[in-house]
Amino acid sequence: MRVEAYNQVAQIYKTANASKIKGAQASGKRDEVQISQAGRDYQVAKQAVAESSDIREDKVAQLKAEIASGSYKVETGDFAAKLIEKYNAYNVYL
Repeated sequence: MRVEAYNQVAQIYKTANASKIKGAQASGKRDEVQISQAGRDYQVAKQAVAESSDIREDKVAQLKAEIASGSYKVETGDFAAKLIEKYNAYNVYL
């Protein structure tokens, strides 16, 4: 393969490519992004969730008060159901 021929092809490609770029810049057009109303609503909701606490202070205060007063009762059926649910979820990964 002759190196001169390759250089000639490369020069032609570079000049053609450069003219395309200059034409795009000369037009002055810019890319534009538009976000839909649903997208904006989603962003607001996501930010509100991110700013909220993971701990529900009202529930924690209520449970602490019930435990302190001795009126907190655990339903054995509910406890057993949760225990079995966690056991089954753990065994899925084994």
